[in-house]
Amino acid sequence: MHEFGTIAGGRQLTGKDWVEVRSPWSGDVVGRVASTTPEQVAQILQQSHATRIRLSRRDRADVLEGMAHIVSDRRDEVSRLITDEAGLCYKDTQYEAGRVVDVLKFAAMKALDDDSEVYPCDITPHGRARRIYTTRQPLRLVSAITPFNHPMNQVAHKVAPAIATNTPVLLKPSEKTPLSAYWLAQAALDAGLPADALNVVNGPTTEVAELLVTHELVDMVTFTGSSQIGRQIASQAGYKRLVLELGGSSPLLVLEDADMEEAVDIAIAGIFKNSGQRCTAIRRLVVHRCLADAFASRLAERASALTCGDPYDATVDMGTVIDIEAAQRIETRVQATIEQGAQVLCGHQRQGALYPPTVVDGVDNAHPLVCEETFGPVAAILRFDTLDEAIDIANDTEYGLSAGVVSDHWPSIQRCISEIDAGTVNVKEAPGYRLEWTPFGGIKASGLGYKEGVIETMKAMTWVKTYSLPWDRP
Repeated sequence: MHEFGTIAGGRQLTGKDWVEVRSPWSGDVVGRVASTTPEQVAQILQQSHATRIRLSRRDRADVLEGMAHIVSDRRDEVSRLITDEAGLCYKDTQYEAGRVVDVLKFAAMKALDDDSEVYPCDITPHGRARRIYTTRQPLRLVSAITPFNHPMNQVAHKVAPAIATNTPVLLKPSEKTPLSAYWLAQAALDAGLPADALNVVNGPTTEVAELLVTHELVDMVTFTGSSQIGRQIASQAGYKRLVLELGGSSPLLVLEDADMEEAVDIAIAGIFKNSGQRCTAIRRLVVHRCLADAFASRLAERASALTCGDPYDATVDMGTVIDIEAAQRIETRVQATIEQGAQVLCGHQRQGALYPPTVVDGVDNAHPLVCEETFGPVAAILRFDTLDEAIDIANDTEYGLSAGVVSDHWPSIQRCISEIDAGTVNVKEAPGYRLEWTPFGGIKASGLGYKEGVIETMKAMTWVKTYSLPWDRP
């Protein structure tokens, strides 16, 4: 069984209370983390805020590269740890471990970059013999709150940019999947990260998270999770920076000229990977009417062939969702959609926390299945006749995170890129495709328009100082 204490001051601290972590697959306790009291959190906040990290760029890169080596060398251990706590299949957790390595390596590369700027002052008739310079300095303290899905990669996306910029961070991972977060934090310490550069807490969710959001010593809150909680954070945080990466209802537009097999391939990967528990997962398949029947039949055939079961079996395509309650919510929402006239083409046969790949036809944007975020391996087919209608369907949602388009018709592609209200539009690729250092984030209920990704998060965790010096040389 995995066991971690509160990470504070470079040490693991235990107490009398623990947060138990159960396998969604077996129901067994697979680990526990120390429960941090609100009083302890307040003390750790003070310690973190008092910390000044003065690692050189080379030293920061060395820590990040060291972490990448630890994760890479122990990839199977990492994969099994994530499967233990999240119920995700071995294929998905192996992939996640690889993504974590990418995040750390990209952050190590960017830690070596100096993005300072120089402005000459003698370029106007009234200019002076001076030069103006800019440099970036770290915020005093960032609090980071991460969700249960992609439990180590989500943490890496907040921790790695902080290390790269010498920014202290206080992390609260989801109480459902905290083990991989503590594991990665310990790897950072083992790689040479100074004490108090990264502290990790858990405990009574409302009390602990509220402190991290509202405390006056916190300069920035970075949160990944539901739009509902994101709005609560925005209303409570007060005068501080916010980076909110929230929910989505991502469409895949399959236009009239699309190659159907290519579109089905993209749909399968975009809907069901990670048991459908991704903010960028395809929720709506917006398909031209001339292709829709054949597309629906082929997609259902392919989805039915996916294996869903024991996540430790390396041949299984999909494990569980996060818990039985989540599977029941998905089941209830699909059933409600059926009762409103939709048809299930495959799936919708829950067994505990296992919910199989499910495709629903005859849906429109008014159904709760798509107008709300259904966080699981379910997608709905919506038909359209014109490109105007397809774009309207794509935009008819409170969310604006990501979208995909399958077409070779360049004028239509240009319109989709320009007119779909989403932070990302991918062509002939799933909505969630990205590199770990490229800008990522949404608008509307999916976020405030600020981006994540290694580079953008490094910017968010720093502030620009401007200074000038005499300079009498041409």
